[in-house]
Amino acid sequence: MGIENSRILNEDLIERIVTAETAASWIRDGMTLGLSGFTRAGDLKAIPDALVKRAETDPFKVNVFTGASLGSDIDRMFAEADIINKRLPFQADPRMRQGINDGSFHFVDQHLSHTSEMLRQGVLPEVDYAILEAVSIKEDGTIIPTTSVGNSLAFAMHAEHIIVEINEAQPEALEGVHDLYAPAPQGQREPIPLVSPEERIGAEGIQVDPAKIKGIIFTNQLDSPSTVTPPDAETRDIAGHLIDFLKEEVRLGRLPENLVPLQSGIGSVANAVFRGLLDSDFEHLQVYSEVLQDSVIDLLDAGKVDFASGCSFTLSEDKMKQVFSNFEDYRDRVVLRPQEISNHPEIIRRLGLISINTAVEMDIYGNVNSTHVGGTKMMNGIGGSGDFARNSRLGMFVTKSIAKDGDISSIVPFVPHVDHTEHDVDVIVTDQGYADLRGLAPRERARLIIERCAHPSYREQLHDYFEAALERGGQTPHMLEEALAWHREFETNGTMKKLVKS
Repeated sequence: MGIENSRILNEDLIERIVTAETAASWIRDGMTLGLSGFTRAGDLKAIPDALVKRAETDPFKVNVFTGASLGSDIDRMFAEADIINKRLPFQADPRMRQGINDGSFHFVDQHLSHTSEMLRQGVLPEVDYAILEAVSIKEDGTIIPTTSVGNSLAFAMHAEHIIVEINEAQPEALEGVHDLYAPAPQGQREPIPLVSPEERIGAEGIQVDPAKIKGIIFTNQLDSPSTVTPPDAETRDIAGHLIDFLKEEVRLGRLPENLVPLQSGIGSVANAVFRGLLDSDFEHLQVYSEVLQDSVIDLLDAGKVDFASGCSFTLSEDKMKQVFSNFEDYRDRVVLRPQEISNHPEIIRRLGLISINTAVEMDIYGNVNSTHVGGTKMMNGIGGSGDFARNSRLGMFVTKSIAKDGDISSIVPFVPHVDHTEHDVDVIVTDQGYADLRGLAPRERARLIIERCAHPSYREQLHDYFEAALERGGQTPHMLEEALAWHREFETNGTMKKLVKS
């Protein structure tokens, strides 16, 4: 059996092996592509390059739907080649971000659990091609994903055609780690039968009619490594305050000693905060999250976490080598699911998760901005933070108290863009401390957040704002012209400090 046959067990599909250039030639202007990939994991390695090269002589624009952000510089290449009409639901590339903010193409910022539902409802454009990375294809046409699931199952189910990139750099040992389950249409579905993170309720691969698979390309390239940075003093302080809060919840009998399943957002701050659990007394933890980052692997290795359910492995280069060269050590303690299952409100509420997500900024009443700098410039997207914050047992948001060497306060009078309202935010944590907002009225929240979470260099300024706003009255006192002036001052003078009152 040839090397190609060892990864393709359906002999009829062997004749559909093509080059990336041939597959790219099938894409037409105006089509919608559903690409595998979730936070730099399990994304495509060959067809994006071929599409960009084709665009040099044959310009076209397509809609690009994914699970989340992509690695392999795909978003950068697509943006520079100007082949994007519409992008959703999440991205994290500076060049793509620039195109979004200057209006070069459209970006639809979605809760990550919503994309598959919108495809099922027929709200989004029909997917012409699902282009998926795989470990292998089984005899019956079942596609075994690689290091992420994302929206791949939904794309395959709803696409007219499927193209598969079989990546020989990914270990065949990944087969069996996935749990592929799709709910029935709304109004016809049964409860999703998942009651604990370690359960499996679906298939080990993406089950499709082999006739839908139009082409297969072979690649041999690992995922792009994670870009997380090591913990610093501020993120270690955030982790310490968060753990102090959890200890107090255990002491008060509100949480068991092994807590409840944990979710953590993506990025350096979230990874560093989660890693802080290594130095805690908590044991026999479970993770039910989107992304399994380095910190989750560290917690598994230390015996702190018993089981981790996610949507992708998003790892640093060293951690990637460690995990995938010894995957048998992990395969019985991890599972990868579609993002509509990892982020499903029904399951999040049933499991009673503790969710820990990051914020760009927060205001004194507990509203959170996760996406827009200055209220207008998109960073990455809301991702899954809204799925988890609204439905978790505890919705927690973390951020450093200041940015830009202290010229920006991450605690402001009023966020200029609201992703998570005060109603969905239970606890906020900064390097200064934590504020438990549950059961507090707006005026109570404001004083607590300023005292516990704001940086000392901004506390007096925030207190002055709040006391002046109280004179105007209201359940949520504000001086809107003054509140938003904080951001205007930064744009004009490069700092929020010593705000000149209007």
